[in-house]
Amino acid sequence: MALKENVAQIQQTISQACQSVGRSLESVNVIAVTKTVSSDMARQVVKCGIHHLAENRVDKLLEKQKSLNDCPAITWHLIGNLQRKKVKTIINRIDYFHALDTIHLAEEIQKRATHKINCFVEVNVSEEESKHGIRVEDVVEFITQMEPFDQIEIVGLMTMAPLDASSDEVVTIFETLKQIKEEVAAKKWPFAPCNELSMGMSQDYPIAIQQGATFVRIGTAFFKNNLTINDEGEPA
Repeated sequence: MALKENVAQIQQTISQACQSVGRSLESVNVIAVTKTVSSDMARQVVKCGIHHLAENRVDKLLEKQKSLNDCPAITWHLIGNLQRKKVKTIINRIDYFHALDTIHLAEEIQKRATHKINCFVEVNVSEEESKHGIRVEDVVEFITQMEPFDQIEIVGLMTMAPLDASSDEVVTIFETLKQIKEEVAAKKWPFAPCNELSMGMSQDYPIAIQQGATFVRIGTAFFKNNLTINDEGEPA
């Protein structure tokens, strides 16, 4: 299956998920997670109309940006854990950061940012020991501590469901995050509008959309079937 067909399949699935709950297609931002593919393949997905790209490593994001610097329409997302020592290298090069989960990291972002940074607070809803993120019961208190940081705007919350979770478990996890988001948004804090939900990956993004996701992070579904680049720079 060609890349264009993968993109079309994803767009159709998103449309169906939106229709099932009465949402508009425009309410969902589709992020292509390009961490497993080349810069040339990332360029092709942009040509297919996907303008949000994400990486989980600082070096790979900078590499992609350099290769795609002639594509000004790209919105860049850092979705992986960020070490404080790397904040100064990347924080002013991205549009969204999806993994804010400690005060110390917030302090470093505040110190290094030259403009307001759109941040998602990462929440470990499933309570997996292997995952980063704030505990559900600590989210509101954590966000209140963001008020002094005028270079950080808490635009929303982010979570990931376990890869082996059942559909019912995934629904529960995403519903929980939506409820917390609504609780924070209701407070109308200027520093934390918290109107966005970053949740849903290749295996569960239709469920995420049905539960209110405004950003879905899709990698495998875009680049499945061992797509390669031919000598003309097009997907083979």
